[in-house]
Amino acid sequence: MTLLATAGAGAEAEARARPKPPPLYVEYASYGAAFSADMLAHPGAGCPKTMPCIYGGGGGLALRGGFHWPSPWYLGGAYQVATTDSANLYRLATLQQLRVEIRYSLDMGFRTVPYATWGLGGVVYGDEWGVETGGGSAFAGGGLEFQLSRVALLGVGARYQPTVFAGFVDTAGFDRPPGVAHFVALELELQIRTEVSGR
Repeated sequence: MTLLATAGAGAEAEARARPKPPPLYVEYASYGAAFSADMLAHPGAGCPKTMPCIYGGGGGLALRGGFHWPSPWYLGGAYQVATTDSANLYRLATLQQLRVEIRYSLDMGFRTVPYATWGLGGVVYGDEWGVETGGGSAFAGGGLEFQLSRVALLGVGARYQPTVFAGFVDTAGFDRPPGVAHFVALELELQIRTEVSGR
């Protein structure tokens, strides 16, 4: 009995020492940054077999901010810039995105919280921060957030993102038809939360 009581007391003390997730009745704002790796799953009609593919995989940085209600819901926005593989048609191909993001977290009281995410956005693409074409995108995905402290979280996530590009003539003179390129993105995110109000 003594050993069981000692073990129980030790487990209880350890549970009290762990940082706990913010309670659901707290509203808070969040902001953060993420490193993103974007992989091209299918180039779509904008990359016919007779031309070098100007859309490719790459990587970059995303900045995001948003608001958490006293519930599992999050609404925010993100700006992402990435350099991509353009088959040497551009010196520095840059894909810029502005997205509206929704998340639903399955918070069960643990430090690691899974979430589902989806949203819509606009994109522009060109050489050295220029704009050669643009379009829109939708995405869906999911991930995990790990609580480092009460205000800091580390997250990993993945999303599938079909992206519509308008037709254009690239710098090599190829006439690119409009099409849908399909991307799969992986993210490593650091997020900081600031309490807005609580009851």
